[in-house]
Amino acid sequence: MALKRTSPKTHRTALNIGQQLLTWRKLQGRTAQQVADRAGLSRATLRKVEHGELGVGLESFLDIARVLGLSPQLNTAFDPYETDMGRARADEQLPQRVRR
Repeated sequence: MALKRTSPKTHRTALNIGQQLLTWRKLQGRTAQQVADRAGLSRATLRKVEHGELGVGLESFLDIARVLGLSPQLNTAFDPYETDMGRARADEQLPQRVRR
Protein backbone atom coordinates (compact mmCIF):
# COMPACT_ATOMS: atom_id res chain seq x y z
CA MET A 1 0.00 0.00 0.00
CA ALA A 2 1.37 3.39 -1.01
CA LEU A 3 1.76 6.15 1.54
CA LYS A 4 -0.56 9.10 1.12
CA ARG A 5 1.33 12.19 0.09
CA THR A 6 0.16 15.44 1.68
CA SER A 7 -0.55 18.21 -0.79
CA PRO A 8 1.38 21.47 -0.40
CA LYS A 9 -1.89 23.34 0.04
CA THR A 10 -2.93 21.07 2.93
CA HIS A 11 0.47 21.57 4.54
CA ARG A 12 0.22 25.38 4.21
CA THR A 13 -3.28 25.33 5.69
CA ALA A 14 -2.07 23.30 8.68
CA LEU A 15 0.80 25.74 9.21
CA ASN A 16 -1.55 28.73 9.01
CA ILE A 17 -4.09 27.26 11.44
CA GLY A 18 -1.33 26.29 13.85
CA GLN A 19 0.11 29.80 13.76
CA GLN A 20 -3.35 31.28 14.31
CA LEU A 21 -3.94 29.07 17.35
CA LEU A 22 -0.55 30.11 18.73
CA THR A 23 -1.43 33.77 18.19
CA TRP A 24 -4.82 33.33 19.91
CA ARG A 25 -3.11 31.68 22.87
CA LYS A 26 -0.62 34.53 23.19
CA LEU A 27 -3.31 37.21 22.76
CA GLN A 28 -5.14 35.64 25.68
CA GLY A 29 -1.98 35.65 27.79
CA ARG A 30 -2.04 31.89 28.30
CA THR A 31 1.02 29.71 28.55
CA ALA A 32 1.40 26.55 26.54
CA GLN A 33 1.19 24.56 29.76
CA GLN A 34 -2.10 26.24 30.77
CA VAL A 35 -3.75 25.48 27.42
CA ALA A 36 -2.38 21.93 27.28
CA ASP A 37 -3.61 21.21 30.83
CA ARG A 38 -7.09 22.60 30.18
CA ALA A 39 -7.33 20.70 26.89
CA GLY A 40 -6.15 17.48 28.51
CA LEU A 41 -3.11 17.27 26.25
CA SER A 42 0.63 17.17 26.63
CA ARG A 43 2.64 20.27 25.79
CA ALA A 44 4.25 18.24 23.02
CA THR A 45 0.87 17.66 21.36
CA LEU A 46 -0.04 21.34 21.67
CA ARG A 47 3.31 22.24 20.13
CA LYS A 48 2.65 19.89 17.20
CA VAL A 49 -0.71 21.54 16.53
CA GLU A 50 0.73 25.05 16.85
CA HIS A 51 3.51 24.14 14.42
CA GLY A 52 1.08 22.73 11.86
CA GLU A 53 2.19 19.13 12.12
CA LEU A 54 -0.28 16.83 10.44
CA GLY A 55 -1.30 13.59 12.04
CA VAL A 56 -2.46 15.09 15.32
CA GLY A 57 -6.01 13.95 16.01
CA LEU A 58 -9.05 16.07 15.30
CA GLU A 59 -10.09 15.72 18.94
CA SER A 60 -6.87 17.43 20.06
CA PHE A 61 -7.44 20.29 17.65
CA LEU A 62 -11.03 20.72 18.81
CA ASP A 63 -10.02 20.60 22.48
CA ILE A 64 -7.48 23.38 21.90
CA ALA A 65 -10.07 25.45 20.04
CA ARG A 66 -12.54 24.94 22.89
CA VAL A 67 -10.03 26.07 25.52
CA LEU A 68 -9.26 29.18 23.46
CA GLY A 69 -12.97 29.94 23.04
CA LEU A 70 -12.95 29.34 19.30
CA SER A 71 -15.58 26.61 19.06
CA PRO A 72 -18.42 28.99 18.08
CA GLN A 73 -16.35 30.39 15.20
CA LEU A 74 -15.51 26.88 14.00
CA ASN A 75 -19.17 25.89 14.04
CA THR A 76 -20.06 28.96 12.00
CA ALA A 77 -17.11 28.56 9.61
CA PHE A 78 -18.18 25.04 8.65
CA ASP A 79 -21.93 25.67 8.55
CA PRO A 80 -22.96 25.27 4.90
CA TYR A 81 -25.98 27.49 5.46
CA GLU A 82 -23.64 30.36 6.33
CA THR A 83 -22.40 30.34 2.71
CA ASP A 84 -23.98 31.87 -0.38
CA MET A 85 -24.39 28.43 -1.98
CA GLY A 86 -25.87 26.94 1.17
CA ARG A 87 -28.40 29.74 1.54
CA ALA A 88 -29.30 29.53 -2.16
CA ARG A 89 -29.96 25.79 -1.90
CA ALA A 90 -31.49 25.80 1.58
CA ASP A 91 -34.97 24.95 0.33
CA GLU A 92 -33.81 21.99 -1.77
CA GLN A 93 -34.09 18.44 -0.46
CA LEU A 94 -30.58 17.15 0.21
CA PRO A 95 -29.92 13.62 -1.03
CA GLN A 96 -29.30 10.94 1.59
CA ARG A 97 -26.25 9.77 -0.38
CA VAL A 98 -24.18 11.23 -3.17
CA ARG A 99 -23.14 8.66 -5.78
CA ARG A 100 -20.77 9.00 -8.66
